[in-house]
Order: sequence, then structure tokens, then C-alpha cells
Amino acid sequence: MRFVFKRSYDDDIKLFKHRPQFIYYLLLLILLIALPWLIDDFFLGEATNVLIWAIAGMGLMVLTGFTGQVSLGHAAFMALGCYLNVILMQNGVPFIISLPLAAILTGFAGAIIALPVLRLHGIYLAIATLAISILTEDIIVIAKNWTGGVMGLVAEPIEIFGLDIDRYGTPVLFYFVVLFIVLFVLMVVRNLTRAPLGRAFTAIRDSEVSAQALGVNVTKTKATSFAISCAIVGLAGGLLGHYAGAFNHETFNLVFSIQLLLMIVIGGLGSIHGAFFGAIIVGFLPQLIAITRGSISSIFNLGSLPLPGIESAAFAFILIVFILFEPRGIYGLWIKIRTYFELFPFYRKNMFKRQKTYLKTERMK
Repeated sequence: MRFVFKRSYDDDIKLFKHRPQFIYYLLLLILLIALPWLIDDFFLGEATNVLIWAIAGMGLMVLTGFTGQVSLGHAAFMALGCYLNVILMQNGVPFIISLPLAAILTGFAGAIIALPVLRLHGIYLAIATLAISILTEDIIVIAKNWTGGVMGLVAEPIEIFGLDIDRYGTPVLFYFVVLFIVLFVLMVVRNLTRAPLGRAFTAIRDSEVSAQALGVNVTKTKATSFAISCAIVGLAGGLLGHYAGAFNHETFNLVFSIQLLLMIVIGGLGSIHGAFFGAIIVGFLPQLIAITRGSISSIFNLGSLPLPGIESAAFAFILIVFILFEPRGIYGLWIKIRTYFELFPFYRKNMFKRQKTYLKTERMK
């Protein structure tokens, strides 16, 4: 059993709670660096896909998990980051400049949209962001002079310091590029949660009335959260364009937005770990279904076994299971398991019983 005593504010915002936790994450980082030599190129590509989803999950987690603002339109900002990055590269801007520039422009666009949209609350905010996602597909088709319309665009190979990096030609180098960006975004988001701005996000999520009483500018803080979230998601969109190779308006559809939101709900809202757990589910679930379907077909000699919509059905089933039995997601389940072994045999059954946390002043909102 390990007890962590917090004797000051610095202890509360430490990057790692204790030395063993630092060692655990260091070992995980070593495993990720050694991964290309442990698995083949196919599974390395799937691992790269999971890392890209994790970046998008961390971006949406800033807005929904930390600030409590539900968005169903973040696929639009992934599309914006993806198209901006490719268009800039086609005009001669190198990748190391085009990708961060596309993310900054996406964040700026998110801040502009946030000012009117974030005045809404709850289901109305979700509907407004849903409308943005629906309109994006039509805008991409209309602006065919820049976006290629229904034909879409093809991402050029990445060139960094004279090295040509491509998902299929050089999967190991592409994996390390994505891994480096994941670590960068992870440090940004982790330090954001420790900063006063991140604490303001959490205050707004828990109670807007209380946050305003403490002097937090709710509108400005929400807009900042939306901008940061869109910038990170735009970064993921730029990488996804290189991962897919070719893309059009159907790549970033409404289902994509919903899948992003469900990913962080299943992984665990309000935690960076939840973004990674959800990304693993989203990234590997299609391959797991394909492998299972192939095994069943070979065992029973069924030939090709088409099951349209099976991925969406499986994803919905997992979501329903977690909402009913573990609303805190995979990370919440892990916290329970870890706490059980840390406190055994003093673990109490109702330790994580659900409690109402809203204020009386917010019941009618």
C-alpha cells in the first residue's frame, strides 16, 4: 500500500505523483521506442493509427473532458487541419512548418466559431457543433478549387532534413514522427492541466456559477479551451491525411465526429489516459472484427462473410455496456482495480458509489 502525502501546492501539481510512477511511464516509453522491432509493418501501421487517434482524443478531451463542453463537430476541424496542411505543402511549405501552421490556423478558426457557439449550453451546444460538422462536407465539395471537391486531395510524402518519409515506404520513420508529436502534445496537455488555465477549465466543468464567482471569465476561458482543442485536433487531422494518403469530404463525415466523442467517453472522460484507452479501442476494433470474422468463416467454411455495419454496432454495444456498468470508462475501471489491490484487504464495496455532484443553482440549466 502506498500513500502520497501532499504538503504543498507544488506537491499537488507534480508531473509524477511518486518515483515508481515515473519508472512505469519510462518503461512504457522505452517499449514504444522499441515497438518497430517487435512487430511487423502491418501492426506498426495500426499502432501509428492509434497514436493519431490519441492526439485527436487529447484535443477533444481538453474541451469535453476538462471544460465540460460537448462537441459533435470536431471532425470539421480535423478536416480543416488536414486540408490546410496538404495545401500548404503543395505550395512549397515544408512539413515541419506546414503542420504546426495548419494547427495554429485551425485553432484560430475554432476561436472565431467558439465566440457565438459557446454561449449555448448542453444539448443546444451539441446541436450547434453537429451543424458545423454537417456543413463541412458541403463546404469541402463547394470549394473544389482548393479541396479537390469529391475527388479529394493526395498527401505528398513528408520531407524532414532530406529524408523522405511515407507511411508505406518508410513506416518506421513515419511512426517515430507521429510518436514525437504525440509526446509533444501529451506534455502540452499534461502541463495545461497543472496550470491556472487548466484549473479554470476544470472549475467551469464542475460549476460555471462557482467558477464565475471565483473570478473566472467563463466566456473567454471557454473560447480558449475551444481554440486549444481545435488546434490539437487539427494537428491530428494533418497527420491523418498523411496516414490515409488520399482523402475527400467523406473521410471526415458526421460518423467520424460521433466516433471521436464516443472514443473519449469509453476511454474515460476527464483524464489523459482516457484518450489513449479510447484510441486503442477505436484503432484496433476494426481489425479485431476482421480477424474474428475471418476465423469464423474459415472454421465453418462460410467463404466471405459480409456483415455491413458490424463495426458501428460493436462500438455502440461497447458504449452501452460502459454507460450502464462503468460510466467512468476504461480508465475508471482501471482506477477501481488498482485501488482494490492497493487497499486490500481494506477495500470497501461502495467506495466508488455514484453521487450527485451538481449544485442546486444549476439543476434548471
